[in-house]
Amino acid sequence: MAIRYDESTRTFHLQSGNVSYVMQIVKGDYLAHLYWGRQIRGRAIDDMMPKAYRPSFNPNPFPEDETFSLDTLPQELPGYGTSDYRSPAYQVRLANGTTIAEFKVTGHRIMADKPALEGLPAVYAESGDEAETLEIELEDAAAGMKLIASYTVFRDSDAITRSVRIVNAGSEPVRVLRLLSASVDLPHSRFDAVHLWGTWARERHIARRALMPGVQAIESRRGASGHQHNPFFALVSPDATEDHGDVYAMNLVYSGSFLAQAEVDQFASTRLAIGLNPFDFEWLLEAGQSLQSPEAVLVYSPEGLGGMSRMFHKLYRTRLCRGSFRDKERPILINNWEATYFDFDSEKIMKIARAAKELGLELFVLDDGWFGKRNDDKRSLGDWFVNEEKLPGGLDGLAKRVNEQGLSFGLWVEPEMVSPDSDLYRAHPDWCLHVPDHRRTLARTQLILDFSRQDVRDYIAGRLTAILSSAPISYVKWDMNRNMTEIGSAQLPPERQRETAHRYMLGLYEVLEKITSAFPHILFESCSGGGGRFDAGMLYYMPQTWTSDDTDAIERLKIQYGTSLVYPISSMGSHVSAVPNHQVHRMTSLATRGHVAMSGNFGYELDLSKLADDERAEIARQVEEYKEIRGLVQQGDFYRLLSPFEGNETAWQFVSADKSEAYAIYVRTLAIPNGPLARLRLKGLDPNKNYKLYGTDRIYGGDELMYAGLPLPMLQGDFSSLAFRFVEA
Repeated sequence: MAIRYDESTRTFHLQSGNVSYVMQIVKGDYLAHLYWGRQIRGRAIDDMMPKAYRPSFNPNPFPEDETFSLDTLPQELPGYGTSDYRSPAYQVRLANGTTIAEFKVTGHRIMADKPALEGLPAVYAESGDEAETLEIELEDAAAGMKLIASYTVFRDSDAITRSVRIVNAGSEPVRVLRLLSASVDLPHSRFDAVHLWGTWARERHIARRALMPGVQAIESRRGASGHQHNPFFALVSPDATEDHGDVYAMNLVYSGSFLAQAEVDQFASTRLAIGLNPFDFEWLLEAGQSLQSPEAVLVYSPEGLGGMSRMFHKLYRTRLCRGSFRDKERPILINNWEATYFDFDSEKIMKIARAAKELGLELFVLDDGWFGKRNDDKRSLGDWFVNEEKLPGGLDGLAKRVNEQGLSFGLWVEPEMVSPDSDLYRAHPDWCLHVPDHRRTLARTQLILDFSRQDVRDYIAGRLTAILSSAPISYVKWDMNRNMTEIGSAQLPPERQRETAHRYMLGLYEVLEKITSAFPHILFESCSGGGGRFDAGMLYYMPQTWTSDDTDAIERLKIQYGTSLVYPISSMGSHVSAVPNHQVHRMTSLATRGHVAMSGNFGYELDLSKLADDERAEIARQVEEYKEIRGLVQQGDFYRLLSPFEGNETAWQFVSADKSEAYAIYVRTLAIPNGPLARLRLKGLDPNKNYKLYGTDRIYGGDELMYAGLPLPMLQGDFSSLAFRFVEA
């Protein structure tokens, strides 16, 4: 880990683990990007920028040097309007109405540690020697504006984080129209673009396609990161696989609307960028005010997508997630949602809880329907008071009865929402996001509370504090079941209405910080109709997320495989549900459902009190097995072996840090008549160690398992699966 500045060449060389990132100040003022990739010594990197004369359609700021043009210069913080025609990283509108700004380097400082971002989640360092940060200051003196670009490298990671703060240092108000967190110009376009896409119940499927000239972008305009696209974008060499090839990836630590794109220009160079979505965005900066961008995490891997994923996983698991549960094994839970939906009372809940205890589970979670008059999804959101007709002893009484069974007690909440049919809405109809004289569009018969307002935040934080203090609650599932429409605030003046969506996110982060800090003993899980807000921003406050509302094991293969591209296994909630599955009506064996669900934070979503004897025996076996392997699953290194996007088979594997233990899951989707004999080649083992296949007397060399492969038995029927557990012999 090192950040070096060479005064003679005006070159910054950032070294993080096995990676180098190099910039240079050119022509006295401009911050140019020179290199990002495998670590280099950098003896002559300052002389490696190619130069060429371009026609007059690529303007020359310096007439004496016709080889220099901002339209071709690889820039770190590109602007628009002063001769670079590509997509900018920033744009402002000055008091005189113009949108021309040109920021030039005026200074820098290098410091130990990593400063926090005010009001925003970010990767952190636990001690000053874990990280080093470079801040580069740029200024447009004529506009009275400053930019502070921040770069951090880490002792124990190859990742680099970037963010930008823009400051109005003048006397006139300025409007920020665009502020991206990171922009990198790469010298060619011979890449495939990789990103994650989907919809509700089909989140984070992997998309890969060759770059073409022009802009290729993904975005969210929904006020949330969304089911449709994840704030992750990677450029990979065309030959890149799981294990080989160059990968350049960006992930945004933010939960709202975002933009990620790659732009291939007329000279076949590529600009990769990510940040706040400038669509319908504007931020008024009065004199002396500043705006901080979210943080972007940049990962380069020469070891393919698998190497990239393990870098993201380790960093996020250990230096993004926080709190007492960061390094703890997560409990095995039962959630009553698919067992009862809204139709429950305390006796029905206790019947499920008693069955859960008998099977060895550890946590009971009470889902939607416990408050107000919430007997369906059409009313009572916002009325966070216990329905004592359903729960005569209140939450405290029910929680204590559950505790007496030897289970912890958890609770579902949806604090960001309000139902029109609720006491809260009738008392405060202006507390939701809305625009005067326009309809208030409903989704799931609910509206969104305006978290840009301090009074709304204070009320919700107060109600949550009262609820979480009222009973022995050890887990909270925080849900959010719709995206923004009519994005406006009754409390903001007209000139600030386009700030509403981002102010909402800042307000949400404020509430999350307050509540999670006040209740450090509670394990918080994020949810948004499943995976509609599965992003690094939420993981900063809640170390796990409900991966998808789709609990079908076969659909979950693609969902969990795609999610693992960026996010650690310890962040994924994964449960066994009943069959026929409630989302796709598929019949899948309990064994296969268990194997897929045990590849995450394990639990169940079915009525445990109605099981057949053989089902009870299988669940008890699954629970016992998961207790033995959960440390490995939740904290181990993850390897993808066979992709559900490429064939009929899926396989993945977990390996302990010391390579003494491994656990692999194999799933075949459809049966094949007279099919081929197959071997499963494992990864990440020590080739010099021997491994015993758990439950047998067979011992294999790590080299044999990785290079020759493990013979697979012939399977019968559709949706079949196998699990293999190895321990060092």
